[in-house]
Formats: sequence, C-alpha cells, structure tokens
Amino acid sequence: MTHPSSPPPVIQMDRVTRRFGTQVLAVDNMTLDIKEGEFVSFLGPSGCGKSTALKMIAGLLPVSAGTIRIAKSEDRSEQELAFVFQEPTLMPWATVFDNVFLPLRLAGVKRADAEPRVMAILAEVGLTKFVASYPRTLSGGMKMRVSIARAMVTRPRILLMDEPFAALDEMTRSKLNNDVVRLAKENGLTVIFVTHSVFEAVYLSSRIVIMAARPGRVAADLAMETPWPREESWRTSPEFSAQAQRVSDVLKGTLHVDNLDH
Repeated sequence: MTHPSSPPPVIQMDRVTRRFGTQVLAVDNMTLDIKEGEFVSFLGPSGCGKSTALKMIAGLLPVSAGTIRIAKSEDRSEQELAFVFQEPTLMPWATVFDNVFLPLRLAGVKRADAEPRVMAILAEVGLTKFVASYPRTLSGGMKMRVSIARAMVTRPRILLMDEPFAALDEMTRSKLNNDVVRLAKENGLTVIFVTHSVFEAVYLSSRIVIMAARPGRVAADLAMETPWPREESWRTSPEFSAQAQRVSDVLKGTLHVDNLDH
C-alpha cells in the first residue's frame, strides 16, 4: 500500500549564501525547509545573519549563491509574503486607516472597496477606536499594531517579522506576542520571527533555528516539545523554564565565534 507524499515545504532555502562586497560573508550555505503553518524563530547573537536571511526570503536582498523557493498557493490571488520591520515605518502625515490602507491603495484597490477589510484587521489588532488617529498620538505598541495590521491587510500566507518588539517594554512585548500567535493561528499563517530573546522565541515558536555568526549559518534546529500555541500561564511553568534553559545552553555554544570582538 502506498501513502500519499507529504506536501512540499512552503519555504526552501538550499545552500544560500550572501556576501556584502568582497570582504563580508554574512550568510554561508544556509539550508532550511519550513512547512506550512509553522512558527519559526531565528535566534542568535548580533551579526549572525538572522535579518539578512529573512530579507533574502522576502526578496528584499538578492542571494549571492544558492536558491530560495516559495511554494505558490493555488487558492490565493493576493501576495504570498508580508514583512514587518523592527521599526513601524508609518507615514506620519497619514491616519491609522490610511497607513493600513496603503498596500491596497498601491495595488489599485479603491478606498471604498478596501474599507471593510481595513476595518476588520484593525478590529483584530484592537485599534478600531484609533482609525482617525495619527502616529504621533500613538504609543510604541500601538504603532507596531498598525504595522502588523498593514502587513495582514494584504492577506498573506507567510508573515516575516524582523525583531518587531525589540524596542518595547516587557508588558507591551508580552501582549503583542500573544496577539501575533493568535493572528497566526486564526489566519493559518506561516511565520518566521527574528529575535534576540530566548524567552520570546520559546514562547512563540513551534520551532527555533539557532544561528551562529561569522559567517551566519544554522547551528541548531530545535522543535519545541510543548504543543503550539500556548496559554499565557505557560510562561510561569517549570516546563517553560526547562525549555528556555535548553535553548539557552545551545545558544551559548555558538557565542565563542564572536569572542574575539568582546
């Protein structure tokens, strides 16, 4: 009896290398498969190529060698990928609505046609009451919610996030962690999330890819043992502490690469 083959990965990186000029080898021979619906965190020290790898997946940076393949979805007519940067990069002269509407406007969607979709995603991120507000009146966490809504309004199936919560206070960061997990689950997203935080990676991820620096490469690929997604209360459990310690121990094994710089 034959069994149907499993679907191909949504993202395939095959021996991907990225050089900047002739001197800097930022990412070297990175091979990685990511399946549909996974929440994968790229974790590692500064300068290990996490953001560079993410931008190559997004097509924002060309690869120097190797290939990246994004599996196309037959039932989606809109863009496959959306990217959330570390800074919200909002237009200061535009309202929250117009900031979220921007990618649809650029795609030729009329404002009246886009309004239900913009309002729906603003409701999902808890910003319905701030539709007419300007970025200068928003907190850092609210600005990031607008940035996430702007990415989600295009109805992507792959969400790429480059340290989006690094500059936020711990309480805001924790709340946005929960929001991203909820959005990923409810919308069936595949997520790649770049972070420096072991605790954030362990809480968010179904899988953690630890990268070593000089040059950037995959040092470890860890499946999280606890089913995803998790409840907020899991953050204070012995199991969470044990998994964070396990990931931290693996991460520490990559840090000797940078010792000459410290």
